[in-house]
Amino acid sequence: MSFAFMVAMTFTPAQGDTYPSKPVRIIVPYGAGGIADVTMRLVAQDLSKRFGQQFFIENRPGAGGVVGMQTAREAPADGYTLVMVGGGLAIAKALFKSLPYNIETDFIPISTTASYGLVITTKADSPYKTIKDVIANAKAHPGTLNFGTINAGSTQNLSAELFRAMAGLEVTIVPYKTTPDLANAVLRGDVDIAFEYFVGFQSPIANGQMTVLATTARDRASNLPDVPTVIEGGLPGYEVTSWNGLAVTAGTPADIVAQLNHAVAEALKSPELQKLSNSAGMDARSMSSDDLHNRIKADVLKWSQVIANAGIQKR
Repeated sequence: MSFAFMVAMTFTPAQGDTYPSKPVRIIVPYGAGGIADVTMRLVAQDLSKRFGQQFFIENRPGAGGVVGMQTAREAPADGYTLVMVGGGLAIAKALFKSLPYNIETDFIPISTTASYGLVITTKADSPYKTIKDVIANAKAHPGTLNFGTINAGSTQNLSAELFRAMAGLEVTIVPYKTTPDLANAVLRGDVDIAFEYFVGFQSPIANGQMTVLATTARDRASNLPDVPTVIEGGLPGYEVTSWNGLAVTAGTPADIVAQLNHAVAEALKSPELQKLSNSAGMDARSMSSDDLHNRIKADVLKWSQVIANAGIQKR
């Protein structure tokens, strides 16, 4: 029996035959304008056409996504409020002592909308040309290399922590407040290596100021086909991918979840959305509700272990 069905079966009776009979809001728990927000707007446009009802975006930024997630948790379990979820919520579950919602039990996942790895970069005139160079130098000169990321506890930061642990390196990980701050640090030579999403470094990569040494997903990125993965670069087992997706409040009828999953899968085939996603280093692909639920559980466990091993204090 599926997770989505078990969560939904004791609640509202199936209403799939009449759903949706009014507009549906999609809460994005972050500000407008980012790649995830733009992607979600394209998905909303497609869903509006498919269902004959408006699916509209409602940006609810605040407290690192907590405001939007809490709003969604408190919404009726009727399928008329969806919420954008992502890999960062699994990290939040692992990092914070308490949150006003539980990503594993208060929501039913609908589907992923995109998955994406990070890029590991250095300035263009760096002596490091491959991941093997980085690992070899760090082992030959313990404590001399700096890895740059954005704030402690972010996916980028924990990806660097995981890399350091798996490679057995003694390096300093320096967290910066924003991606532009991190980019400037790389270009100045304040940090040797940086971990960030492609979209954050797209400009300095495109104009030749930064070199991408590797990508962190299991497979090569479609927009960087000539760049090896970290696994190919000499660190077996290292894989970091984040994701975005949609969820509904627990208790939403299972047939509505199934309808939405199918519609999202079809929406992601849009050439416009595929082109946008590929250009940003994202793989726009759906996933079943159960598979996404299992992914969330696995991510919580994975990042809990990384946080504990890195000695990062829970907040």
